[in-house]
Amino acid sequence: MRQKNFRKGPRPAPPRGSAGHAPKPAHKTAEKREKPSRGGDGRGTGQWLYGLHAVQAALANPRRKLGRAALTPRAAEQIGERLLARVQAEIMEPGAIDRLLPPGAVHQGAALETWPLKAGDLDSVLDASPSDRRRIVLVLDQLSDPHNVGAILRTAAAFGVTAVVVQDRHAPPQSGALAKAASGALDLVPYVEVVNVARALDQLAERGFWRIALERSREGSRSNNEAGDGGETLAQAVPEGDVALVLGSEGSGIRRLVREHCEAAAFIPIDAAMESLNVSNAAAIALYELRR
Repeated sequence: MRQKNFRKGPRPAPPRGSAGHAPKPAHKTAEKREKPSRGGDGRGTGQWLYGLHAVQAALANPRRKLGRAALTPRAAEQIGERLLARVQAEIMEPGAIDRLLPPGAVHQGAALETWPLKAGDLDSVLDASPSDRRRIVLVLDQLSDPHNVGAILRTAAAFGVTAVVVQDRHAPPQSGALAKAASGALDLVPYVEVVNVARALDQLAERGFWRIALERSREGSRSNNEAGDGGETLAQAVPEGDVALVLGSEGSGIRRLVREHCEAAAFIPIDAAMESLNVSNAAAIALYELRR
């Protein structure tokens, strides 16, 4: 495969003994690459996404503004020439890619400089969504862990979710960690940032969505839902039409004001030996139930 490379040909070696002309160590070249290049609009620098699936999905997304790619030979071969034609790619060793990324980033030989996607406002996303089957919108109430939110995005893509709605000030940014955990789903599911979650729920209600707060336990479902009787399993609470499913943070759950903007509260029945599920696991089970 024809490989693109940023680096120019080697410079002639300076005469031996020349002052100030000692050869630079090889790692210095890689260190210079750590700073992302300026974006196409010249207004700032991009950020690095990493992981094979995340990079492939970003390259395949025509809405993505791209900077440059850093790839091992094997990753470049796996991604293929068609996708790499969109970007200026440099082939390098895994250690050089490590130096571009945060410590501990598992990049699988692929990193891509890019800019955050703009999903648009909630109404425009709903207008563009197909209506041939039940539409599902996940509303995340102050979930901030990128690994949990990334896992939820991955599950959302698997079950054809219309959008994932988050509060802009209390949600993970579109970082490399989020994209890696989402395994490409960040480019498949609209990630809609809103200022006010309760207001977004009102918008969804105006569009005919039935709003369900997914509580962590039967007790939470029964005692915290002022709109209905509570105590329902998710299977009992699901209506026929479109659904907005609200998930709260693992620490404090769904906030009271957000819960008051839901028609129902429901729970997933689990064994009494466990108090609750991880929020990303709960999302996966709930989406399976909604798609049955």
